[in-house]
Amino acid sequence: MTWRRIGLALAGAACPALLLFPAFSGAQPAAESSAGAGRNLTQQTQKEVSITLPSFAPLAERVLPAVVNISVESTEDAGVQGKGDAQGGVPSAPGGTPFDQFMRRFFSNPFRNPQEKTMALGSGVVIDPAGYIATNGHVVANAQKVTVTFQDNSQHPAKVVGHDQKTDIALLKIDTKQPLAYVTWGNSDEPKVGDWVVAVGNPFGLGGTVTAGIVSALGRNINEGPYDDFLQIDAPINRGNSGGPTFNLQGQVIGINTAIYSPSGGSVGIGFAVPSNIAKHVVAQLKEHGHVTWGWLGVAIQNITPAIAESLGLDPEHPMGALIASVTRDSPAQKAGLQSGDVVIRAGGHDIKTVHDLPRLVAAAAVGSKMELTIRRGDKQQEVEATIGEMPEKVASAVPGQAQPNSASALGMELAPLAPELRSELHVPKDVNGVVVGRIANDSPALALGVQPGDVIVSIDRKPVKTPEEAATELKEAASHGNILMLLNRHGVSQFVGLSTDDKAMSGSSR
Repeated sequence: MTWRRIGLALAGAACPALLLFPAFSGAQPAAESSAGAGRNLTQQTQKEVSITLPSFAPLAERVLPAVVNISVESTEDAGVQGKGDAQGGVPSAPGGTPFDQFMRRFFSNPFRNPQEKTMALGSGVVIDPAGYIATNGHVVANAQKVTVTFQDNSQHPAKVVGHDQKTDIALLKIDTKQPLAYVTWGNSDEPKVGDWVVAVGNPFGLGGTVTAGIVSALGRNINEGPYDDFLQIDAPINRGNSGGPTFNLQGQVIGINTAIYSPSGGSVGIGFAVPSNIAKHVVAQLKEHGHVTWGWLGVAIQNITPAIAESLGLDPEHPMGALIASVTRDSPAQKAGLQSGDVVIRAGGHDIKTVHDLPRLVAAAAVGSKMELTIRRGDKQQEVEATIGEMPEKVASAVPGQAQPNSASALGMELAPLAPELRSELHVPKDVNGVVVGRIANDSPALALGVQPGDVIVSIDRKPVKTPEEAATELKEAASHGNILMLLNRHGVSQFVGLSTDDKAMSGSSR
């Protein structure tokens, strides 16, 4: 499978839109279908086979003035940061030879002029007549200059108010003398599978383009972030659509298009949009504070397999809840008395049906608020009250800020242990071990090659490393020979990289 960011991160040719209409409408919900097993559903719905197809022209005419094209000028290759290259390439397996994939997705070209200007395109939508525009964070990553173009071809410089990396939502602001045409947020909890949707954007830089389809799935988790809850749509979206809106038939924004599934790089009719209820929350905080504050509990959780469920005394056929694997020291969870091995089955009045439900509920809770948790510990069920804390900064910025416990440094890199919470944040598989790269000095040879904070060093000269001290020692020894072969893991993808260095390139000391 290949998950691809769109806008700055989609490659390939557009596929023609082929609308497949259902043989009947008004199909029974899944729960009713299961309960009514054995009934002939085709006969049951014969009278409903006649449907009237909608025209999207009035909707398109109404919303197009609020959808904008976004061009971004940067002096840094956004692909290095995992957000796509300047030509609209994809950050995940964009095709070509393995070496091409390695160079494009994992590191920058060391021979590329770092001051060379690059251009990229995306989409956005006006959500406030005062000039506020919602888009994707990866559209404006590393932007030096952002220009917004409206349907009448008028252009306006825009500033980035802020962006949230956890949801990939960003907010822009342009100065305007007159109120702009804008659209409103819809309720993304209302759409059902099979409902019509319309996607509008700037695919391949062609300008305002409208495509139509249906909601093909709800609550999709594609491991792009900790709060994945995507709407899956089949309205064709391609490179340049990133940050553009998905509308319901009332002309309300119910999603911000952000990624597709594509083995080839082009649209195959499986796109993903950040639900409006999430995007609206993020945009409101960006507008008010310039950043987003997320609720935090401080637990590492995992899914409950049938085998685990049976060992915990739960129903192995329908395991529900989130199993706590570890509890962060001095976190709200620890202060509430939560323990490793507890199963959270209800939080804030909502059942935890899948492991992904808990992070989303906690993240949306106000910092300082109380959350009632129903947990199962052993064969007993009990109630626990936790005070929601503020989510710490992401690893890539939190680790560099200060030396971590049991840390070490070498070659200008701060090295920290791969703690459970870092493993979860960085999407590092359980079978991968190593040390996390924190702060990197400006003159570090590793930085020049493209090593980033948050990368995990798995091995040095094919010797596995498990602690920062061990890694620092191996790096020093390898550097004395002039060449280092490192195996790095970035967000679950492992690649070898060769460093050519000398003793003068060393920076820091082991401690």
